[in-house]
Amino acid sequence: MTNKYMYFIANWKMFGNLKTLNSINKVISFTKKNKKNKFKLVYCPPASLLFPLSKKLQATSIDIGGQNCHESQNFGANTGYINSKMLKDVGAKYVILGHSENRQLGESDKLINSKIQSSIKSGLKVIFCIGETLKQKKKKITKRVLFSQISKGLKKIRNKKNIIIAYEPVWSIGSGMIPREYELFEIIKYIKNKVRGVKVLYGGSVNSKSIKNLKKINNVDGFLIGGASQVSKNFIDIIKKTYN
Repeated sequence: MTNKYMYFIANWKMFGNLKTLNSINKVISFTKKNKKNKFKLVYCPPASLLFPLSKKLQATSIDIGGQNCHESQNFGANTGYINSKMLKDVGAKYVILGHSENRQLGESDKLINSKIQSSIKSGLKVIFCIGETLKQKKKKITKRVLFSQISKGLKKIRNKKNIIIAYEPVWSIGSGMIPREYELFEIIKYIKNKVRGVKVLYGGSVNSKSIKNLKKINNVDGFLIGGASQVSKNFIDIIKKTYN
């Protein structure tokens, strides 16, 4: 497919325990044997696994990231939350923000923007998720929705070097449906025209079968992978098939 640098971000969602981390040994071994392919692997596990995973991956080329964070950089009375500085402290280099699952729970573009600003100040790279619902797609307002999410989410963010945009159509996540090749190419092109110089990933039902079509999209810079990343063999298969 490509010789360019590709990102493979594993979003484990609410999955895994200490024993599960042993399965990543296969991925570590794979990366050591496949240095000729230019890729960056990032694991985003639940917060409970960030520190032990950071220690496990210390001598590897694999990075870790958080799945979300609080907008404040200060300690405070925010039970159940962690902020960007705390993520950085346990070894995270990335953080996923604006994921549709969190948007559906009430996260606004304004709140997401505050989280992005905080995360960049803490020295994290932000995986900024955007995407339309099926209803919005049927109304043919996808680009309007994406423009709104981008302009509000990245407000006051002048330097975009630590921003990676992940286009995840809400209707595709976990459904097995993916956009048509020409549609996805055009959407990624649209995003890159709106935010110059950023890497744009695709997420939504990425697995070892769908990658056969997704890898044909030559303007995509990688993939945000959910359920398929939880099994090391499946995750490795996606990476292999991207380059084969």
